[in-house]
Parts: sequence; structure tokens; C-alpha cells
Amino acid sequence: MSTKDYLEKDYYKVLGVSKNASQDEIKKAYRKLAQQYHPDRNKGDADAEERFKEVSEANSVLADEKRRKEYDQVRSMPSGFRGAGGGQGGGFGFDLGDLFGQGGGPAGGGGAGGAGDRIGDIFGGLFNRGGTRTGAGTRRARRGADVETEVTLSFGRAMNGVTVPLKLTSEAACPTCHGTGAKAGTTPRVCPNCEGTGQETRNLGNFGFSEPCHICHGRGLVVDDPCATCHGSGRATGTRTIQARIPAGVADGQKIRLKGKGAPGENGGPSGDLYVNIKVTPHPVFGRSGDNLTLAVPVTFPEAALGAEIKVPTFQGQPVTLRIPEGTPNGRTFRVRGRGAPRRDGTKGDLLVTVDVQVPGKLDDQTRAALEALRGSGEGDDLRSEVLQQAREE
Repeated sequence: MSTKDYLEKDYYKVLGVSKNASQDEIKKAYRKLAQQYHPDRNKGDADAEERFKEVSEANSVLADEKRRKEYDQVRSMPSGFRGAGGGQGGGFGFDLGDLFGQGGGPAGGGGAGGAGDRIGDIFGGLFNRGGTRTGAGTRRARRGADVETEVTLSFGRAMNGVTVPLKLTSEAACPTCHGTGAKAGTTPRVCPNCEGTGQETRNLGNFGFSEPCHICHGRGLVVDDPCATCHGSGRATGTRTIQARIPAGVADGQKIRLKGKGAPGENGGPSGDLYVNIKVTPHPVFGRSGDNLTLAVPVTFPEAALGAEIKVPTFQGQPVTLRIPEGTPNGRTFRVRGRGAPRRDGTKGDLLVTVDVQVPGKLDDQTRAALEALRGSGEGDDLRSEVLQQAREE
């Protein structure tokens, strides 16, 4: 169950029982409501289905004595903390899972967990009875920032896949002090206020509220003689070049994630991710529609009217023979299977060939006579008669 659920949802109200209800009363209330809102009895009723989920969720917490105790403890917190989960109700406007993450993993590493998170894990070691300071420990690891860049590829390189060098600019450990923040020949000292944890505790009666140390600003170290390059922060903007593999079949506008290729982390934290925005230059003949390639092929009027077999190109392959049936209209599309863009599973999309019937600009006497004979048949009037009739209708 997420932190927000524990802070905002009143599970007792969902089941219609008091906060002092016994386990038997909770079980009885749940069975009654579960039977009332069960999906099998309310087929197609979205409201009943949602209510059934709420009832089941409430029972999963209150029917477990340990989880119920944790839930009751969080619900009894002062109202200022109750609003901290999402900035509502006059709270602090930050997420408890991020604020109280000591020893819980890298900051910025994807947010709080899902249904498997327990409130005891989130608050473990964070609230201390009596407001005593937490003991000295390791400095908090921080995940590196995500980095975004853009690469422009030709149509062919995007179809075949390519390895490209990418020059990236991001924050990293200062090259002068190697991340210590201290001037050469000196070393930072452990912060005497937080004893190296980067956190200090403010006494709030029954609870101790942990927050970044105001002396070291969460680093756990104090620099007396700062580095001239990074001014004591231990971080600097650096430039590096990496080789990035772009998979075959990428399309224009696609974004590729390269895990761990972003900015380096701090204090042993993992690196962030690199997001590469793909731009593909157009091809003079072939287009793209999802995994399919598109192609417009010109055909003559006799070929479209009488039928024909024509040669059409494929991308980086031999031409294929396409049969145009008799009476093919302009704009009809034919499918050539397996001649499209590569997919992740190794298969390919199709080639979609659209017929573009060409009207001759100049006619010799023989061709003109044949066309005049066709026009004299009156077929054009028959084609338009239905349109003319429909136009008269109100």
C-alpha cells in the first residue's frame, strides 16, 4: 500500500465500522459489503466494481493486526504531516517517501514503490521516539540525473541500425577535487552536527522530524577550504563522449532510453539514464507508416484499365513483381509482405504500394482515336448519373 493511501484513505469509513471495532466486526462488515458489491452480482456496473476494490483494500489493511497498527499510528499524526503526501490540506507540499528516504535507496530513483511497500518500511528509522538524533551512518547515495540528447539519422541508417558517438554535457564529480569539494592537499571533515548522516532531527513532541542538515546541507561533510573549481560542492559540469547503439527500425520522433548512460550518481548512487530523441531525414522514394514502408508507384492508364504485371522497388533489395488487376482505380494500395521496417522480434513489416494512374500529356492520332471511341460509348454519363440524381434530393 502506498504512503498516500495510508495518509488519505479512511478504511474504517469504507467498511462502516468504528476505529475500536474488533476483528470479528471488521470481518463481518467486509463479508457483507463484498457480497453486496461483488462483480458477479453487478455485471457492467463500474461503480460497484470500484466500491468492491475499495472494500477489499480496506479489509487487507484492517484485517491484518500489524498493518492495522501501523495504519492507526500514521492516521494519528498531526494534521500538518497528514497533508505532506501530495501538498493538500495545508501540508508541506512534498512527498513523505522522498523526504524520509534515509538508507532507502537513491534519491530520484523512480519514486516510492507500489502495493508491496509497507508503511513501516517508509517510516523505519525516520521517526524517533523522544526526538533523539539518529546515529552516525553512511552518507546518502543519490541517483544521477537523466540526460536528454538528439541525433539525426539518414533513412537508411535508421532502418539498418547504427552505433553513433554522442557528446554529452552533464554534472559529474569535480575533476579538480575528485568530488570531495575540498582544495588540493585538504580533506573535508565529518559534519559535527549530523555526524555524517546528512540528516538532523527536529523535536516535535512524540516524534522526531528528520530533515537535511542545515550545516552540511545533506552532504554529511563540511569543507573548510573549498575547491576553487566547484566552490565546495564537489560537482562540476563535464563533457564526455559515449558510443550509443541505435537499434534497427527506429522511426522519426522515437525516444530511446539507454539505462545508466546519464549523469553519474553521488556517494555510490547509480547513474541516471540517457534519452535519445531520434530524427530521421526523409527518403526520396520510401515513406514510413508504423512498421510498414510506403511507396507510390506510377502506372499508365492502359495498365490500370487492362491489368498488368509491374516491377516495384524494395528498400535495399531486389525489385518484386506486382500484379495489377484489370480495372484498378487510382489510389488503390497493394501489400507486399515482409518488405517493411525491422521489428524488435526480428521480423519485418510490409511494403504498401499505392497506384498512381498517370494521364498522358500528349496523344498520337491512334491513341486519340481510341480514347474518342471510349468517350463516345457514354460511359462517363452513366458514372455520374447517380451523383446527379442524389444532388437533386433535398
